[in-house]
Amino acid sequence: MYEFFYSMMSVLIVSLISLSGLLIIRLEGKDLKNILLYLVSFSAGALIGDAFIHLIPEASKSGFTILNALSIVLGIVVYFVIEKFIQWRHCHIPTSKHHPHSFAYMNLIGDGVHNLIDGLIIAGSFIVGVPLGIVTSIAVILHEIPQEIGDFGVLVYGGFSRLKALFYNFLTALTAFLGVIMAFIFESEVKNFGSFIIPFSAGGFIYIACSDLIPELHKELNPKKSLMQLIYFSMGISVMFLLLLM
Repeated sequence: MYEFFYSMMSVLIVSLISLSGLLIIRLEGKDLKNILLYLVSFSAGALIGDAFIHLIPEASKSGFTILNALSIVLGIVVYFVIEKFIQWRHCHIPTSKHHPHSFAYMNLIGDGVHNLIDGLIIAGSFIVGVPLGIVTSIAVILHEIPQEIGDFGVLVYGGFSRLKALFYNFLTALTAFLGVIMAFIFESEVKNFGSFIIPFSAGGFIYIACSDLIPELHKELNPKKSLMQLIYFSMGISVMFLLLLM
């Protein structure tokens, strides 16, 4: 079953990105923050692009139904619940005295749940079609880089050693494999699972981009840096558009 193999390979790459916190060791302070803000800009564009250029059109091939609409809304609600009630958010800026974020253990729990859903989304996309799975995996990967660096910073600020933070960050990333397995079980047991997971993924991506990423970009008031953020944001959308040519 090549869809399962592709899904596993994709989440393996996503899991290895959890080690990107190593970048903090060499890059700190203003340089790291600037790089991350541009990565966040690119990530936000990629998620918005994937949701509106790939996922929603794919879900609407047979017409945009009320089930599609409710699935998008549910995706938004689920991510809201994860952040609101597990007290975890997509933190993309390393924690410091100027950017406090002390919920280290809660962050691990929330990150594990988030990665599990990533596995569901990636596998669900591959079940619908390999091209869609590849595009969605790329969007998730682009988002995971700044997120995992931010999560690493949260753990270090919360008292973890850097080695321990890397280990636990990687451990929570492995829940994505469980998400893949669950997706294929649901596909065989739940009718129209593929029709549900695609618009659900779109809702989740829209929530992450609009609730977590874009508000962080608004904190930058320097006109030159803001323009660069807009350029990277547009590049993220453009990459998703160009992938239509696959």
